[in-house]
Amino acid sequence: MLLEKGITFQRIDVDLRDRPDWFLAMSPSGKVPLLKVRDGNEGESVLFESVAICEYLEEVYPEPALHPMNVLIRAQHRAWIEFASATLADAWGFLNATDQQTALGKSVALRGRLERFDSEISDGPYFSGERLSMVDIAVAPVFRYFDILGFEPNHQLFDGLSRVADWRRALASRFSIQAAVAEDYAIRFRKHLQEARALLATASETHPL
Repeated sequence: MLLEKGITFQRIDVDLRDRPDWFLAMSPSGKVPLLKVRDGNEGESVLFESVAICEYLEEVYPEPALHPMNVLIRAQHRAWIEFASATLADAWGFLNATDQQTALGKSVALRGRLERFDSEISDGPYFSGERLSMVDIAVAPVFRYFDILGFEPNHQLFDGLSRVADWRRALASRFSIQAAVAEDYAIRFRKHLQEARALLATASETHPL
């Protein structure tokens, strides 16, 4: 969101396995992201939760607009952002599953959400057409996981979802999406799956997911 808006910022990456005290003091939930901003009293305030941060940035930096101008469509987009958050949760549950039953349940839920997206996406390249929106930004982390792990469009999770496949490619090629994570993110993500003993970390041709 910051990159799309062209906002100058300083980024500090936090290891959530070893969260520093200063971070815990700032984050009520102990999660990222946080955004520290100057307030009107020449002090600083901290925002937390991704959607709240994105909504703040959209209001304070309205150009380029990442929400539709139409009030009804904007409300619909906000609902799809919530749907994207649930999709992210299902994806994370599937990726981190340590047993087949959990993996299967999460994969079924995730597939259902992807099917719904496939039926709602515009002709592209993005969710609502030619302009990137906050819905795209909310969904991009889901696709990033599967890009890192090499899930092809014909994988059972994505098979037959041609619009989702096109959407996924369009987001993967956008600079702001690529730059949203550190250069070693893929390495760290794979290492996380290994340390979590996720099935995906040891899946093989004889034991596919």
